[in-house]
Amino acid sequence: METTATQCNNTETMTTGRCGGVYPFDQINEAGTYVCQWNGHLLRVPPDGVALGRSPTINFVGPGPLYVTKICDNPWISLSKARTLAANYDLHVNF
Repeated sequence: METTATQCNNTETMTTGRCGGVYPFDQINEAGTYVCQWNGHLLRVPPDGVALGRSPTINFVGPGPLYVTKICDNPWISLSKARTLAANYDLHVNF
């Protein structure tokens, strides 16, 4: 799916153009709000969580890669707006 700036370009999301991108969980390197593709849970990653020199505070281990979809650069977006953005990307939500 191609991401366009209009899908997440408003004052609440503060996008950098990467919204809608799908990433393996262990390759998250930007603050933002993500939806876990394996269970639909919301994942908030604050700037401190990806600061250079920091160790990951969460480590998932499983038989295969776990993917997340970035829906917003703002990790503190409201739940209702996060649900709306997730729906724009046709993502299953469980939050």
